[in-house]
This record gives sequence, structure tokens and C-alpha cells, in this order.
Amino acid sequence: MTISLLFCFGIVITLLICILILLKMFGRLKGNYDALLESYRNLEELNGTLRAQRHDYLNHLQVVYGMMELEEYEELHQYLEPVYKDMMKTGKALKTSKPAINALLQAKMGEADGKNIDVYVEVKSDLKELYVADWELCKVLSNLIDNAMTALENREGEKKLWIDISEKRDEYFFSISNNGPKIPEEMQERIFKQGVTTKKEDGHGMGLSIVAAVLKENRGRIELSSKEEETTFTVSFLKDER
Repeated sequence: MTISLLFCFGIVITLLICILILLKMFGRLKGNYDALLESYRNLEELNGTLRAQRHDYLNHLQVVYGMMELEEYEELHQYLEPVYKDMMKTGKALKTSKPAINALLQAKMGEADGKNIDVYVEVKSDLKELYVADWELCKVLSNLIDNAMTALENREGEKKLWIDISEKRDEYFFSISNNGPKIPEEMQERIFKQGVTTKKEDGHGMGLSIVAAVLKENRGRIELSSKEEETTFTVSFLKDER
């Protein structure tokens, strides 16, 4: 009888372990699905933007030609300024060989515009040798950019966000900077742990732990520099395959 009870107890424990493993796998798959879905939506949005710009291109040329004929150069300058900014914004987002990354940058620039944040994007690499999955990198960049925008929410005056993508011989670098408040030094060592946040509201503190998990799986590194005038998170990945 004792052996039977121990056997049944062992089966129950094994089943519970299997259920926990399955739940963990389900959570991970759901997270991957959500990231892929967001990438797909961003790609759709970027595709729609490009189609709209192509459709409007001839209309803009006609307006420009008409204003030049009438020698209304001041009005022409005022007309072209927002058109040029919109086209430049899309152009900056299309410099990598990764469509999902391009779409994410475009979506985040649009989101920042809605929050009156000036975004400066420098893409100095096409990322062709990057082995990290596009949707994994999107999770990293999305969380860092969202955190940078959140840090600027209550700032008075100019709100600035810089996104810099570059490479060296062996590594790719992704730097996200903002001119928001300094992260307290006592928080800087703990900020990548799950649940740790500089905000008081519930629901924060998950983003950087997600970033840390992706970096751990892909041999990536992250560095934080936070001063009164600027905070920068820099992520790096090796070029060689695992």
C-alpha cells in the first residue's frame, strides 16, 4: 500500500512538473506570438505609409510646379517643409536590411511625434550579418524606445530622443538616448530585474527584464549611462553565429 501511494504521489509530482513546464512554454510562445503580431502590424503600417507617399507624389509635384510658376516661393517653402519631414522620416527608417526593424522605427517615430518628442535617427549599418531574430531585436528596441519616451512624459521644454544603429568589425550597436531625468544611481544596478521600475504606477518594471532575457539568450550586452542631461542604453550583439 505504501509503495502504491508513493508511486501515485510520484506520478502526481511528475504531472505537476510537466504542467508547469507547459505553462512556461505557453507563456514564452504567447510572448513570441505577440512580438510577431506587433511586427506584422508595424509592417502593414509602413507599407501603407509608402503607398500613400507614392500616391501623393505626383500631386505634390503638381502643387510645387504651380507655385513655382506663380513665383510664390514663401508659400512653397511652407508647403514643402512638412512634406519633406515626412519623407525624410520614412527614409531614415528604411536603411537596414531588416523590414521588421524598419517598420518598428517608423512606428515609434510616429508615436513620438504624437507625444511632441523630437526623434533623431542615425542608421549606419544595414544589419546584414545580425544573427538575432528580427522579432527578438524588435522586442529589445521597442522596450528601450518606449522607456525613453516614458522618461520624457513630464519633462518641460524640448523632449529629445536619439536612436543610433551602428557597427564595428565584430559587433552591432543599438543606442537609445533621451534628455529626460537622470536614473538614480541606486536604481541603475537593479533596473534590469523583473518588477523594478523608476515609476510609481503598477504595471511597470517588465520591459527591461524582457530586454535582459533576450540579451542572455543571444549573447548580447547592455550598458547604461545616465547623467542629468542625458540617459543612454546601448545594446550590442556579436556578428558571428552561435
